[in-house]
Amino acid sequence: MNPAARIRLGGSDVLVTRLGLGLAPIGGLYAPVGDATATAVIDRAWERGIRLFDTAPLYGHGVSERRAGAALRGRPRAQFVLSTKVGRLLVPGEVPDRPVPLKPGPDRTMWAELPTGVTTRFDFSAAAIRRSVAESLHRLGLDRIDLLHLHDPDDHYLPALHEALPAMVELRTSGVVGAISIGMNQAPMPAGLIRAMGEPGPDAVLVAGRYTLLDQSALDDLLPLALQRGISVLAAAPYNSGLLADPTPGARFDYAPAGRDLLDRARQIKSICRGYDVPLRAAAVQFAFGHPAVAAVVCGARTPAEVDDNADMAAFPIPDELWVTLKREGLLAAHVPAPSGYIGS
Repeated sequence: MNPAARIRLGGSDVLVTRLGLGLAPIGGLYAPVGDATATAVIDRAWERGIRLFDTAPLYGHGVSERRAGAALRGRPRAQFVLSTKVGRLLVPGEVPDRPVPLKPGPDRTMWAELPTGVTTRFDFSAAAIRRSVAESLHRLGLDRIDLLHLHDPDDHYLPALHEALPAMVELRTSGVVGAISIGMNQAPMPAGLIRAMGEPGPDAVLVAGRYTLLDQSALDDLLPLALQRGISVLAAAPYNSGLLADPTPGARFDYAPAGRDLLDRARQIKSICRGYDVPLRAAAVQFAFGHPAVAAVVCGARTPAEVDDNADMAAFPIPDELWVTLKREGLLAAHVPAPSGYIGS
């Protein structure tokens, strides 16, 4: 797979590269990064042909957006796609010593570079959606948002459907944003929102960690629905927070230490990959491209070296026999579509 190849999102005019850069790590996810390294990460992604950059107000409570804007503002605006998210406002307040976890996804203790006096608040009202976009544009210092995701409305179905999504459609119609999407760490609710929303629906859906070598739950309903409706899928978190990058004790799965069963399964997959001289990371990055609804895979990186590795893994030649063996050994279900013919496309 050529990570710099472009594809259109749904029925929009937004063209994304097949490999995107997730910007949670440069917001200080798990460990400090610093402004200089954050800029170097984006610079390296640019050098490798990546033109899809995905951030959110949640990531470092504005730190990721600020760093992304600083690194991208000098680039030709028509050459890259910037996506951010709505659903959490940044508001005055302090991060508590023992925060209540945000479910699903990272809790506030995971952000190592939080600004003083700023916390987040869920708000899926139409007014909050418009406010969030305006504030994101200010932090980014950019003239527009190319792709806007509805971010983690797990416990807010009704306001998401009746207020947030209609406001996002209006922003798309007015040209404030180029395309709209639903971004979640689960698959059933995005599918439900798409059905309830009707037409015009979202241009894309971003599903994090639910279409990977270890979890194909998005295949049950969301991916077939997206394909039927012409909605592009962005498959994020292909390493499931790290387990599929390096399955060693202590590796994370969905932000928490992986259990023994998942660790053993990841190790079995790695062993089979080794038999074909294929890094596990390459299989993890390329797996989602087996489904025709998947437009891009979004990988995070906190160093330029990790950007290089993601790009290298996306382009690594994988023989079809690897996927056949994974199915034969029961590590992938027989009905899961396997990548084939993506190299160079």
